[in-house]
Amino acid sequence: MDLFDCDFPQIPVCERVTRPNEGIFLGMHSDAKSMWSPLPGVASNASSEFVGRARELFVAYPAVVLAVVVGLLALLVGLYAIKRFERPMGTRFLEQVSGLDEVAVLLHPNPDPDAMATGIGVASLAEQVGTDATVQYAGQVRHQENRAFQTVLEIDIDRIAHVSDVAAEHVVLVDHNRPRGFAGADSVLPFAVVDHHPGEGTGGEFTDVRTDYGAASSIVAEYFEDVGAKPVPPAKHASEVDAAYTVPSTVATGLLYGILTDTKRLTAGCSAADFAAAGFLYAGVNEDQLDRIANPEVSTEVLELKARAIAGRDVRGPFAISDVGRISNPDAIPQAADELVQLEGVTAVVVLGERDGTIHVSGRSRDDRVHMGQTLDSAVSGLKSASAGGHARMGGGQLVLHSGQIQTETGETMPRDALRDRLFESMSGDI
Repeated sequence: MDLFDCDFPQIPVCERVTRPNEGIFLGMHSDAKSMWSPLPGVASNASSEFVGRARELFVAYPAVVLAVVVGLLALLVGLYAIKRFERPMGTRFLEQVSGLDEVAVLLHPNPDPDAMATGIGVASLAEQVGTDATVQYAGQVRHQENRAFQTVLEIDIDRIAHVSDVAAEHVVLVDHNRPRGFAGADSVLPFAVVDHHPGEGTGGEFTDVRTDYGAASSIVAEYFEDVGAKPVPPAKHASEVDAAYTVPSTVATGLLYGILTDTKRLTAGCSAADFAAAGFLYAGVNEDQLDRIANPEVSTEVLELKARAIAGRDVRGPFAISDVGRISNPDAIPQAADELVQLEGVTAVVVLGERDGTIHVSGRSRDDRVHMGQTLDSAVSGLKSASAGGHARMGGGQLVLHSGQIQTETGETMPRDALRDRLFESMSGDI
């Protein structure tokens, strides 16, 4: 049926009429339908006729026409915004990175497998869209598991000490959301942040912080899946995989191990997303490399420190604290905490040790009443040169001594035993 043959209701159409001393006022036609009816023999002029009649309608009802146009524009903008918002985070991240010539991917100080895996994953994504990427960190890679991870996977990461060492203007922070650990870190304005730790740090162009995920590696694994990447099996080359983007076997193995370490082999602090990410990566995992990373040789020093932590523990109810005194390897502290929390009847532990004038603190919890990150943060609150934090199940921190003493922010000294009492009170929820 022709649209113009419809029986429209009588709609008055305006006619311009001029009266003396009254300017222009609007008069009305009684037959609106006739204005829209096509005239015989003028089909070729339909478009100009439509424009003319549209102009008359605008003159008659300018406010209505403008409202309709604005409404349509708002609808289109809204639909576009919704479409952009619904796009997977991996797609949005890749779009942001693809517009850069180079990026610096910064790990947190003393990086663990989750940080290193996230770093090489982000670097791999960037390089697949033609963006040069350099993975960097401040601190040291000391834990035997961390060293094995770096060695077995042949990970190329650069150590930095000053902000001038940062490899590119655009910086992507992974597994932490505030730059730290090197001189001038506060002056770094991250381009992007990819993390799973609580915090208020954000990236100038891209921020993805998911505190419900057990590992940052799970987030990056999702990025690969979002863009349709396929894991490359250990025995194959990327060119043999039919996909625009791939997950190299080294990256897949690293990301899986990052998930395993930060979730205690998918037994604590993990979500359904962590399991899904592990399943996605499996096709590209090199099981031999995975075994070599997971079972590195343990030094005599670490075994002795674990024994000291167990023997010297102070137990109060379900909580235990062990001060192991001076140490040469701070990375042995979290390993000792992992052992201590396994003791029968103990649900939350903190181990601390001193090296080069700094007390290193590590905590573990399998007690729903004790959020370890918040516990440690509360315990060192008000102490000078102290910082701590972490997740519900694990946390860590550092406290710099001043002339060998713990000092409060007001300049008072605190005995070491008082710090132990603060830790117990914090685990009990008293501070």
